[in-house]
Amino acid sequence: MYEKLVSYAAEQLELNADEITRESTFESLGIDSLDIVEMIMDLEAELGVELEMEDQKITTFGELAAFVESKLN
Repeated sequence: MYEKLVSYAAEQLELNADEITRESTFESLGIDSLDIVEMIMDLEAELGVELEMEDQKITTFGELAAFVESKLN
């Protein structure tokens, strides 16, 4: 899942995949809340799962990957 998120960010948000780590925060990469919402909506459509993020305090790519994986299991 982590690799899928990095690939998405590199392609859709025009980021350098080599600069993204599990510890990279969205803020440090210039990813705003709208970008995050769009990424989550795309993931929901692709994976066929609903990802309720309202109560989540997710700030890094690693945290997001772990959250999505937990919803798939």
